[in-house]
Amino acid sequence: MLVSSKELLADALKNRYAIGAFNVENMEMVIAVLYAAEETKSPVIMQTTPGTIKYAGADFYFANIRAAAERANVPVVCHLDHGNSFETAVLAFHTGYTSIMIDGSKLPFEENISLTKSVVEVCHAGNIPVEAELGRVGGKEDDLDNTKGKNPFTDPKEAAEFVERTGCDSLAVAVGTAHGVYKGVPQINFEVLTKIRELVKIPLVLHGTSGVPDEQVTKCINLGMCKVNYATDLRIAFTHGVKEYMKGSPEGFDPKKYGAYGIEEVKKYVLQKMILLKNEE
Repeated sequence: MLVSSKELLADALKNRYAIGAFNVENMEMVIAVLYAAEETKSPVIMQTTPGTIKYAGADFYFANIRAAAERANVPVVCHLDHGNSFETAVLAFHTGYTSIMIDGSKLPFEENISLTKSVVEVCHAGNIPVEAELGRVGGKEDDLDNTKGKNPFTDPKEAAEFVERTGCDSLAVAVGTAHGVYKGVPQINFEVLTKIRELVKIPLVLHGTSGVPDEQVTKCINLGMCKVNYATDLRIAFTHGVKEYMKGSPEGFDPKKYGAYGIEEVKKYVLQKMILLKNEE
């Protein structure tokens, strides 16, 4: 069933677990994430970036995720990840996405507030929740790199003001993670996260989680992180599966056969993360 993220994240916040949010690049990745969610009986967020939408269109990806949701016995959210403009956010909203992110983190504080508030006004009219971002998560998401020469961490007091003035439903915060492949072991700043959690009462979101050690993710959840995003590692897993098939069948040409290997590798990865995010002893 296709649902909004609002109630799911509220429950995660209350009960100290997190919802997995997985970027899906093709039909096979949608299938893989669905299989893992069903097997673990976990609610799941499937999300696409503006770059993915540019590749095939919001309607194509929404149709895939909606089909998966109709097959599922668990709640499925269709989420826009890193919406990079008011127009992109509204496009996803009108297409049928059940959760929208507007990323104004590259803008000055007041401009980020203005952009986020405008998206909130549109989406809330249709009862669709909005995720925003404050601070600068490192690395690149699509073509966005907004950390050069600037403090990478979210300011806790600014975060509280931002949430109050925009009315956003969840907030992605910068606490030491980065998009893409890490060159070393990431170190999350738990002191900053603790201060943000003390001042911000809505669900918090962790971006750039691919490559972050599981024990750091668990600590983030215990400190109130409610949505955890994975993207790069899913791409790596899918590509690894395809390469493994082609290694054994170099003359292979049937996309269904090497796609099945990709599905299996993504499913294995997502299964492990979904079990982690349940945060059960």
